[in-house]
Amino acid sequence: MSEQNTTLLEFPCDFPIKVFGLNQDGLEALVLAMARRHAPDIADDAVSSRLSGSGKYTAVTVAVWAQSQAQLDAIYRDLTASPEIIMSL
Repeated sequence: MSEQNTTLLEFPCDFPIKVFGLNQDGLEALVLAMARRHAPDIADDAVSSRLSGSGKYTAVTVAVWAQSQAQLDAIYRDLTASPEIIMSL
């Protein structure tokens, strides 16, 4: 019996990727550059960030026009492999 990848998403679709890291210069640019490796058409205004209440962390959201689950998986692998990224959702 073959193994199938199942997803509730219908591709292509808009998909927000949320990333958390320490508040440091360049985190938003880093996240955008990493996502663009797999989705080069991401616009500059498709990324936003928000500082935590304590100012220690930054949450970055990048909107991706996702073409497949494999594309999203590749973006998440790159993001989670980066030492600057604490968590991605």
